[in-house]
Amino acid sequence: MSTAGLLIIGNEILSGKVQDENTPYLVRELRALGVDVERIYIVPDEIDVIASHVVDLSRLCDYVLTTGGVGPTHDDVTMEAIATALNVSLVRHPRMEEMLRSALKAREREPNASELKMCQMPDGAELIDTPDLWFPLVKIKNIHIFPGIPKLLQAKFEASKDCFPGEPIYLNRVYVTCMESDIAHSLNELLVEFPELRLGSYPKIGEPDYRTQLTLESRDQNYLTKAVDSLVGRIPDEVLVRVE
Repeated sequence: MSTAGLLIIGNEILSGKVQDENTPYLVRELRALGVDVERIYIVPDEIDVIASHVVDLSRLCDYVLTTGGVGPTHDDVTMEAIATALNVSLVRHPRMEEMLRSALKAREREPNASELKMCQMPDGAELIDTPDLWFPLVKIKNIHIFPGIPKLLQAKFEASKDCFPGEPIYLNRVYVTCMESDIAHSLNELLVEFPELRLGSYPKIGEPDYRTQLTLESRDQNYLTKAVDSLVGRIPDEVLVRVE
């Protein structure tokens, strides 16, 4: 089983000035790859705070994905924070600088100091090219450093999916017209019979044809099928709406 931790960086997210679009996207895409997201943190643009969470996530998870703080302005401190976390120097990456200069060549000008800041990264970082973007995804150890702008992040993720191998997760949904408290004992019994099953129960208000949605998940499809059959056998026919 592969695991991931997300570190969403930015004062604008914590203050509510910008709505976080990256977390839902990354969780959905990682799940599709069969990767379990273990932790999600939202932190301010502060070097020590970022560094501390990078250290923790890097130890806990197979993959760490950070978003935000990689631009040219004063509050873009992610690269410095990750260098601090890994106890390495922050250096100008020659290939990144070459790519920047190539991108600016069409404008017939040299990069300024703010633009060159974007070429500073932790010593030992790797670059993963992104089609149609001059700037690549930056990776060091198990840490993948994404931009905060959703469209750019999504382009980089699409180009780097091979970096996040996982194991498929199978899912079935069961819809019932009763309250979850009415079948809680059946759910508890099901988990005794299938202890490796991931079972969720979600009440729904205002839905015309059901009151509770149950989700059953497993990486073993045969195990899941048996668990679904067992659950259906425990639920009265008159409250069962459908199985998907």
